[in-house]
Parts: sequence; C-alpha cells; structure tokens
Amino acid sequence: MTDTAALPGVTGPEPVTVRHLIGGQWRDASDGRTFETRDPHDGSLLGHVARGSAQDGEAAIDAARRAFDEGPWPWMTPKERATILHAVADAVDEHREELAMLETRDGGKGINQSLHAEIPRVAHNFRFFADYVAMAGSEAYPDGDLLSYTLYPPAGVVSAISPWNAPLMLATWKIAPALAFGNTVVLKPAPQTPLTAYRFAQLALEAGLPEGVLNVVHGFGGDEVAGPLTGSPRVDRITFTGSSATGVKILQAAALNHTPVSAEMGGKSAQIVFDDADLDVAVPKVIRGIFGGNGQVCLSGTRLLVQSGIREEFLARFVEETRKLRVGDPKDPDNFVGPLIEQAHLDKVHGYVELATQEGGEIVTGGGRLTDGDLAGGFYYPPTIITGLTNQDRVAREEIFGPVETVLPFDTEEEALRIANDSPYGLAGMLYTSNLDRAHRMAARWKAGTVWINTFFERDLRLPFGGEGISGLGREGGQYSRDFFTEPRAVTIRLKPTP
Repeated sequence: MTDTAALPGVTGPEPVTVRHLIGGQWRDASDGRTFETRDPHDGSLLGHVARGSAQDGEAAIDAARRAFDEGPWPWMTPKERATILHAVADAVDEHREELAMLETRDGGKGINQSLHAEIPRVAHNFRFFADYVAMAGSEAYPDGDLLSYTLYPPAGVVSAISPWNAPLMLATWKIAPALAFGNTVVLKPAPQTPLTAYRFAQLALEAGLPEGVLNVVHGFGGDEVAGPLTGSPRVDRITFTGSSATGVKILQAAALNHTPVSAEMGGKSAQIVFDDADLDVAVPKVIRGIFGGNGQVCLSGTRLLVQSGIREEFLARFVEETRKLRVGDPKDPDNFVGPLIEQAHLDKVHGYVELATQEGGEIVTGGGRLTDGDLAGGFYYPPTIITGLTNQDRVAREEIFGPVETVLPFDTEEEALRIANDSPYGLAGMLYTSNLDRAHRMAARWKAGTVWINTFFERDLRLPFGGEGISGLGREGGQYSRDFFTEPRAVTIRLKPTP
C-alpha cells in the first residue's frame, strides 16, 4: 500500500501528513495525536507527524514479529533478498534529489552534503550489505568422520533507533544489514527529522520489500512509542545511535530481557596536528572535521590539538579559512554551514560558549547567534573557535554537538596522546602528520573506535564501527554486523555411523 501524500518542497507546496508504516499499512497514531516538524532555516511548517504511543510501538513489533515468524523474508536465500535490496537502492538513486531536499529542509543539512554524500551513501549501504551477505563465507571444520560447521540464521525482530543529524544515512546503516541478514525491522526515526524515513519507506515498499519487513513508527522515547522498542521481550536486537545519556536508558531497558544492544553514542574526539603535517591538507580537513554537518556530528573533532612549533601559523590559517565559510540557507549550494536543529539545541551550544569565557577561554571567532537578514527566522550559529582552555575545562570535556572548536596546545607525541585519551569518550580520532611511524604508534595506543590519518570521515563498510568508553557498546560493519544481526549456530554431524 502506497501513501500518496505530497511531500513539501518536492512534490507539493502543502505540509505533509506523516503516518506510521505498520505491517504494510499507513496508520495514524492510535490516539490520534500528532506533532509538527519544521524547517530550521525559517521555522516554516513541513508536516504533521503521527505521535506514536506505546500501543503503536507494540503494533509495529507485532507486524515485524509476524513477518519474521511467518516469512517469507527470513526464508529467502541471500541472493533473493539481495535482488530486492538492490531494487531499493535503485529507487533511492532515482529519487536522490527529492530525498536530499527533504533531508536539507527537515534537518538543515547543506544540500551539497545531502545530495552528493549522504543520500548516495544510503544506496551504497543497501548494495554493500546485499552483496556481502550473499558472498559471506561460513566456517566448516572436518575432523575425521565428524563435520562441524556454523550457520548464521537471522536474529529476529530488530529495533532501530536513529538520530536527527544524518537521518536517513544513519538509519540505513542499521536497516540495510539487518534486512540483508534476514531480520525484520521497526525503525523509530528522531522526531526532529521524520520526512526522509517516511519517504524512504514508501520507496522500499514500491521496490518490492514485503509488507511487515520494514515498519516505521514516529514519536518520542520514554513511555511513548520507544518504550516497547527497547523493553519488549519480543524484540531480539536493538541498534541505536544517539546521545550517551539516552543510550544508558536503552541499555537499562534492554537488560531486563537480556536483549543484545549495539549503541553508537556521543563523542568528544581529538584532532591532532603535528608540526610536520602538510597544512594544505590539514587545515581544510580540520575545518570539515569540526564544522561539516553544522558541527552536529558525533564524530566531529571538537578538541583541536596543535603542536607548539606550528601553533601560530596553523591557528592563523585555520581562523582565516573558518571566517570564509558561508553561513546561510542550506538549500543554497554556496553555503557551507546551515542552521542548528532547533532552539533548545542552539541555546545549549551558546551556553557552552558562554561557559568557555567563564572558564578563561578566548573567543577567537564566532560566539553569538546570527540573526541578520534571512537568518533571523532560523537557528544559526557561526563557526566558533576558542583558545585559552585546558583539557580539564568542561567545554573541552563535554559534548557540545555544534560548530565549536576548542584549541589546545601540546609539545610532544606522548603529551598529545595523553590529552587525546583523557576523555570519557572514545569514538574517533584524527591525526595529521607526515611521519608514518608516528601515525602507526598513535593509532595503536589511541582509545578510539576509529582513527583517521591525514583524512576524515572515510568509512569502508567492511571495517568495525563503534566507540569506546561512553561513546558506545559493540561494533557494526561487515562481519561485525553479521555477528550482531544473526544468531550463530554450531552444527556437528557424524558422517559415518559408529558401532
């Protein structure tokens, strides 16, 4: 069943009515409640969204459970599922411009990033895992007349809870492997950004995904729609991306049923620039590493460590290039930084900047809400650089999740590593140096799930992805996704009867 409601800014001018997808049917909330989704650029109304209740969450689990227990999805061969998932990827490619504009209007993401990076990655997620599952090897261990081997049947029903900062890309990092391995899914998108999940679900059904295999429920956490998704014994896996605080609540709910959880949570990653770094490479990469995605990226390198020998030169170039970044309407491809997601988040970001001055920091550039011209109606905050703090200050230790960079000096490799690891977070690290020996030494001792050397945000889906400390639990990607989304089973058979 296809919901034909027009989508704002793409297929029609009117706000869209966003419904749940449960068992192949488009449904309003069980109690009729809705909430609004608005454009963070100007506050314009984009849609009325079904506000899911616990009853809606249970209904979605029912549908996913039925689709898994009765099939045919988990009983298909990997190649059969791959054919459908490739069709889903093709549909994403065909609607790339539409999905990119929805993402940009709903979340404030720059159109260049939406169009050329994130939406193409959505299609890639499906193609990769469709092919990976079809070609993945399985272990067999012959021992005389005994043959032992491993099966990887799907785990069952997967709850996928995705964030607002890269809505569809991060949702499909979860959905694609879960479906490819034969599971059924209930997706709860972030309430701030429901539109691309809604449109994607339409496209997936049209591409041939069986009813009930993917269900989408909208709303909030706590005792509302997310309650059953994290606390139901009928859910077999939970995969989550979001804040560390929310992750703890999910882990607590899941623990009651011993439900395995994969959680990618917050970050306070370090970018380290040594005095032998190529600044023509390091400066633009560092800028992308903190200000890309409007600074609302869990992987952002929000602590910038610069070796003392080049500190002045690097900082001068870094500040100069930062001030050139255009801030404005994310639909304009010439703008690099768009709005923050909502007023409450803008207040949080600015609160940390004010705290920095109280802690003795100096605001080198940025530092106040932008309200000139067509920015007045949005949640705009400029790229902000702060010096004069230490790694013990709150601004250098707590996740801000905005375009705010704290610059910290260091003298030696050991000192840089000590500062980088002096954090409860351990999601990522970025290192700029021409010394490959140093690069390998640092990567081996850095407490971070991912270390990028002379680059940023390149992800091979075969590699493990996740964090250490309060940045996460578990890993996904390639074989790690197989381990999580399946229930490995050992089988042993005696080939010759014994007397």
